[in-house]
Parts: sequence; C-alpha cells; structure tokens
Amino acid sequence: MMKRMLLAATCMILPLAPAAALADGIIDVATIGEPPTLDPMASTADVVGMTTQHIFETLFTYDDQWNVVPLLAATAPEISEDGTVYDITLRENVPFHDGTTMDSSDVVAAIERWMDIASRGKQAAPYIQEVTATGDNSVRIVLSEPYAPLMSLLAFNNSAAVIMPKENLAEPLTKFIGTGPYMLKEHRPDQYIQLVRFDDYAARSEPANGFSGKREAVLDEIRFVPVSDPNTRLEGIVSGQFDFAESLPTENFSRIEDSEQAVPVVLDPYGAPVFVMNTKEGMMTNKGIRHAVQEALNPEDMLLAAFGDPRFFAVNGALYPDSYVWHTEDGIERYGDADPMAAKEMLEEAGYDGSPLRILTSRQYEFHYKMAQVAAEYLKMAGFPVELEVYDWATLTQRRADPALWDIFITHGPFPAEPALNGWMSDDYPGWWASEAKHAVTDPFLAEADPEKRKELFAEVQKAFYEDAPVFKVGDFNSLSAEAVTLEDFQPSPWPYFWNVSTENGK
Repeated sequence: MMKRMLLAATCMILPLAPAAALADGIIDVATIGEPPTLDPMASTADVVGMTTQHIFETLFTYDDQWNVVPLLAATAPEISEDGTVYDITLRENVPFHDGTTMDSSDVVAAIERWMDIASRGKQAAPYIQEVTATGDNSVRIVLSEPYAPLMSLLAFNNSAAVIMPKENLAEPLTKFIGTGPYMLKEHRPDQYIQLVRFDDYAARSEPANGFSGKREAVLDEIRFVPVSDPNTRLEGIVSGQFDFAESLPTENFSRIEDSEQAVPVVLDPYGAPVFVMNTKEGMMTNKGIRHAVQEALNPEDMLLAAFGDPRFFAVNGALYPDSYVWHTEDGIERYGDADPMAAKEMLEEAGYDGSPLRILTSRQYEFHYKMAQVAAEYLKMAGFPVELEVYDWATLTQRRADPALWDIFITHGPFPAEPALNGWMSDDYPGWWASEAKHAVTDPFLAEADPEKRKELFAEVQKAFYEDAPVFKVGDFNSLSAEAVTLEDFQPSPWPYFWNVSTENGK
C-alpha cells in the first residue's frame, strides 16, 4: 500500500513554534500552511483532515489495507438484505473533551449536520431517508435505495462525518470538542495549533492497524506549525527544528537522505495532481473549450517540471494505477495529446470569445505552481490569454468556492480505496460536475454492491470522465515528506497521524 524510504541532516534554526515550558513528548509538525478551518466537516483540504483527525473521530475508519472497520461504532453495522437499513451499535462510555459522554443523539445530530454542510455528506444525503436513534447507544440509517460507498464515506477523515456534542453543532463551528486522543489547547492563526493529550481518552482494545485499533496519546503535545514555504520546511527538518515536515520538494530527496537529523518518508504511489475546471459558470461550462484544454496540455512536461526525478512520477491517464483493483485503460485515449495547435482549432469551433483563462494555484504546494507555469505556456500557444493567480492555500480554497472567481484550479489527492471518495465524484465539490452524462454512469456504479460488477461499471465512469472533461488528471506521483530520527513508531500515511508515536527529542 505505502512504501517508506528511510535513510538518514544537520544545522539549527530558531524555532517558529510557540515558546513553552520544556517537557518530554512534544513534537513540532511543519504543515503547508494555515488550515482554512478546524471544522473537519467543512473542508476537503488535507491540512484540515491531517490536523483535526487527532481531535475528532468518526464512527468507522480504515485499517492498513483500506478496509472499513469500527472506531466509535462498537462493531460493523447490521445491514438489511436489500442494503437499505444500517443498524449501528455505538461504543459505550466514550467521553468528549468537555466531560460529557457520547450517545446516539450526538451521533444523529452530527450525521445530519454532515449531510447538510459537508461535500461528502451531500454526496450521501440524496440516498439517506432518515437517521434515527434506536436506543441510547444505537442508531439506524435508512436509505431510499442501496448506496455502496456509504461506509467508506462515514470512515473518511476528509470532509468527515465526525461525532461532536450535539450542543456544539453551530454553523460555523466555534467549539472544537471531539472524542480523539488529543484536544485543542490553543490556536494562533498563522503561528501554531497546539494539541495536548486527552487523559480520559477511550481507546479501542484491538492492536493498532493503520488508522484503526488502539490509539494511544503517547506524546504530551503536538504543535502543528504552518510553514508555507517548502524550502523553509526542508531547512527546518534537516536542522532538527521540526519533528515532521510534509510535502517537500522532491529534488531535495538526497539532501534529506544524507542528513543526520532526518529521514525521507516516501509514499509510492501517493496520488494524482489534477486541474479542476469550473463547469458551473464561465467559459468552462462549454465542453468544447474543456476538450481544447485537455488537448493542449502536456502531462509529461508538467510532471517533469513539478517533480524532476522520474522516481517520483508516472505519466498515466488511468484514474488509478495498475496496482489498484479500479485500474482500467478505458477512455484514456483522450489523455496526453499535447497538441496546442489542434486545441486552437477546437477553441474556434467551440466559439471561444478570447476571455482570459483564470488559473488558481498556490506555492505552498510548490509542485502545483510548477505545473501551472508549464500549463500556462501550452494554453497560451492554444490561444488562451492566461491569468495565473497565486494564493496561499487557505485563500485558494475560499476562492474556489465562488464560481465567479476562477476557471481552473490545481489540487491533488491520494488514490482512495473507494472511487466515490474522489472529490470530483461529488456534485457539490468545486468544479460542480453534475451532468446527465455523469449520472448516467455514476448512479449504477454507486448502487451496485457486487465488487466485480462495480469494477466493470467504473470503466464507464472513467470513459465519461474523459469525454465530459470536468478535470484534467496530470499523472501519478509519489509524495516526499521527512521525519526526525528521534521520532519513533511513526507510520506513513496520506494523512500523517501522531497517536502511538513517541519522541526522543527531549523538548
């Protein structure tokens, strides 16, 4: 599933993290920037999920093979023969950080809020007829028709169905109280998010396995420090300032490898960078123009600019690599033509009026910015006047929510075990792909329970993805992060977590 490269970095930088009394078991984690929110329902940003998964928990989660397993639920649900009724028994005596105890009324209220405000919840909402408490520690979810991704959506920590006290479910969220092994002590925007051990945490008894099993708050404190410049994150990890640094420039792999303070952490494969097109408003509502973008872009040149070393990327149009059960070659003949002159003709045929093409990107993920620069040159050759708008990631996620402000934005994500967890599968994800062509193929896929039939149906989804062209998949990539040599028992993941982790750094 994930491959970790460990080897062995140097120097000293003045700490960016908050001053604190010296104590054992404190780590500093350098993230790509300030999260746009600490409400895990309200955002699909990875930096939100990575941070808040320590505070909040879901009914289910994933083991190290991406199987859905119970977390706050006591066991797997009982599902009716027709696949429309899910009876879920909850764990008893699970405390929230405020001292109250989780019960079924909290779960019902949280799931209803998730369906109302979370993009993942909005995916499930059309299929959910009702959510009710059937006892103090049991709930029932009734569907209008079978919906295969439900359990995966309930387990996902991104736009997550986290459980909170029902009294706190304001919009926007103002109290960040969950059941997790760590609780929020202080948040100073653009400086740090300080989490401390929750001494009354109710851990599961099963052995730790991926995100599942026993979670133990070994560390006294975790400080997430927003560091928007990737080179500053790099210098911090190789100098010993940080205990973990995410999303590092791949050209610096050997620098980390040769250091004395840190070791590389590589996830192979990690996921895919994508160019998301605005199908709701503006020029990209015209499929002919989307096809012209698809025709013009050169994925190999973009990947080379972004990652440099071929060890860190693959030019691949399939939505999943061949190591995944979802891999199919259907539809990918539309990928990678890299012919801006042909794209120019297509623009004329589509009636393009010469309006500027607005691309949102961020340098906090430096590979996004590098791909944007290459893409801009190919799109200019095709006849687009390109406006490259560079923002910090939090601002970008805010702007992409307004369809009047952009035409393309650049993002990335891991390859999720369930295809419905890809952002573009949601009609409400920015880009707002919600065409009849989409639903003609996704509706049967989402309703089918048989795994073999679902593989066949996903091939039709991929065909529609390329024909409708709501998103341009650039290729596959491996991510590079780094951990301090003093960090112990860290397990690499697309969303790094720090329960069950200890440190020898003596901060």
